Amino acid sequence: MSVTTAGPAKKAAPMTREERKVIIASSAGTVFEWYDFYLAGSLAANIAATFVPGTNDTAKFIFVLFGFAAGFAVRPFGALVFGRLGDLIGRKYTFLVTMTLMGIATFLVGLLPSYDSIGYAAPVIFIVCRLLQGLALGGEYGGAATYVAEHAPHGRRGFYTSWIQTTATVGLFLSLLVILTLRLSMSPEDFAAWGWRIPFLLSIILLGFSIWIRLSLNESPAFQKMKAEGSRSKAPLTEAFGRWSNAKIALIALFGGTAGQAVVWYCGQFYALFFLTQTLKVDGTTANLLIAFSLLLGTPFFVFFGWFSDKIGRKPILIAGCLIAAATYFPLFENIARVANPKLIEATDSVKIDITADPASCGTLFDPVGVRVFTRPCDVYRRTLATNSMHYALLPGPAGSPVAVSVNGTPVTIADTDKSGAAIVAAAQAAGYPKVGDASIVKQPSVGGVLSDSRTLTLIGLLFILVLYVTMVYGPIAALLVELFPTRIRYTGMSLPYHIGNGWFGGFLPPTAFAIVAATGNIFSGLWYPIIIAVMTAIIGLIFLPETKDRDLENWH
Repeated sequence: MSVTTAGPAKKAAPMTREERKVIIASSAGTVFEWYDFYLAGSLAANIAATFVPGTNDTAKFIFVLFGFAAGFAVRPFGALVFGRLGDLIGRKYTFLVTMTLMGIATFLVGLLPSYDSIGYAAPVIFIVCRLLQGLALGGEYGGAATYVAEHAPHGRRGFYTSWIQTTATVGLFLSLLVILTLRLSMSPEDFAAWGWRIPFLLSIILLGFSIWIRLSLNESPAFQKMKAEGSRSKAPLTEAFGRWSNAKIALIALFGGTAGQAVVWYCGQFYALFFLTQTLKVDGTTANLLIAFSLLLGTPFFVFFGWFSDKIGRKPILIAGCLIAAATYFPLFENIARVANPKLIEATDSVKIDITADPASCGTLFDPVGVRVFTRPCDVYRRTLATNSMHYALLPGPAGSPVAVSVNGTPVTIADTDKSGAAIVAAAQAAGYPKVGDASIVKQPSVGGVLSDSRTLTLIGLLFILVLYVTMVYGPIAALLVELFPTRIRYTGMSLPYHIGNGWFGGFLPPTAFAIVAATGNIFSGLWYPIIIAVMTAIIGLIFLPETKDRDLENWH
């Protein structure tokens, strides 16, 4: 294996027509894949109502979490399968396969009959579609990033690949835009009955366009050169992860790069939306508009930081983004809460909820895929309070003693038929906690309302800061990963650490953060998860991660 870690300084050439076409085609297809992948999360309530039987909202919520988690969980396996193919047969044809797989799976969700029509086959088929989407996404990103980087001229790889980095955010923005347009153009009843299927069905049009534009592309120059020389790897997986010299780079890429990048990315976009809707009880339309405007403002900075990484390096921008995010998450989220739901923050200070229980009767509340069923009163009450965004203190009681709950020193009587602890919530609300739909919670479910209200404008500004952190860590990461691995194993080598970082460290951030909140009784404590991971990445990256911006990809096989 020929390894060239640095090349001579070359003058950056202007972007050619062919290079522009490569970026547009690769980005358009990747936007489409992210759009498809995010629809299931954005339309979770409608999916649960259609495919899950009964009226148990908890069961429906668990199903949605499981379906969403399934897509994230299989992404590394997609990276292995399609990364290997990409290094064996080429970048272009592999990501054509992943794109087609994603489009068909998404279109099928739009056509899938409800539980009332086909019974339990409905939720099973939905989960299968989510697994196929996760596998496809696991192969798409590495192919697109590698393909663009191998077309990019020396000294401009950060700038060129940063366009790929915008696609995840643009895909999320596009899914929110389509959903909001449909919600605002039809009655809630029509949207719930059939309108929610339209975004899934539209994907077949996007699939056709994406395949057409990508078919006109040529294979990347680096892969063509390697193929002509006969230097392709015969066993990319073994070479990438079975040899310590390469496996070590993959581990550094994961723990010193993508893990921190992932939690900052998901905290700034997914967890921010989760925090607004699930913790602060902001209605879905208002929350989606707030996120959409913050993404609109922040997206150009992906390209800026990609370009900037060509000037000063990938490593300093990534590490700075992780450290700044870790240092400021608590004040940012506290200010978001204070603006969006002021009564909630007042209540956390003025309403004291105590749960006294035998420590042996309280278990862990970690439930990353949402399938655990909690039955012990201590666990049930803590989850109920966390779901209702209520702070509590867990106090140790005598061994064998029953669970006792008090609100501002007054004991709460919980009937035997009250299996969820609803009486605790009612007592806390009587003491000052706001109910869902309280007039003090920010609500502007229209574009004009959002842009004319000082509170929503303030929230957009705070959310924009979170997105800015996302652009710092995500803008340079594709170029960094591509440059870490030689051409013969590049697709395979970069895809696995990227998708373990983003699929597992990032994808499981919302349920992990919620478990921490439920266990500690503090709505902000879930932020410790992204903070710890981001700091870990900054330290490991500072010590072990090499600077890669000057590596010559053309001669690195």
